[in-house]
Amino acid sequence: MEIRKGYKQLVAEANAEIETLPVSAAIALVGQPDVVFVDLRDPREMEREGKMPGAFACTRGMLEFWIDPESPYAKPIFAEPKRFVFFCAGGWRSALAAKTAQDMGLENVAHIDGGFGAWKKAGGPVDEPQPKKP
Repeated sequence: MEIRKGYKQLVAEANAEIETLPVSAAIALVGQPDVVFVDLRDPREMEREGKMPGAFACTRGMLEFWIDPESPYAKPIFAEPKRFVFFCAGGWRSALAAKTAQDMGLENVAHIDGGFGAWKKAGGPVDEPQPKKP
């Protein structure tokens, strides 16, 4: 099988059409009532790496279904007049997610360059993972 576009091209095309926030600019948005950080990582990643306090968790696989108000899985938060800042572990899934959200009609979207890894490294607020109980 030969693919027509690889993930690198898809991510590059997405980044050309969306807003990419440097991690310092994203950290400056913490606490603003009109901003929703959307964590696209799966629950295992959050358990392992920790969480951004107050972020809305939406696994990448459910994004389109949670945004579309006609979907039986629609989440009301995506109908609010907010700025949505997507992030994943490293910035690839979030670039694709921000482009998809924008294509679907969300107007004020961005993603964090470098994702949660860059967020942690830059000293952004993090709820550290809790040890599992035996």
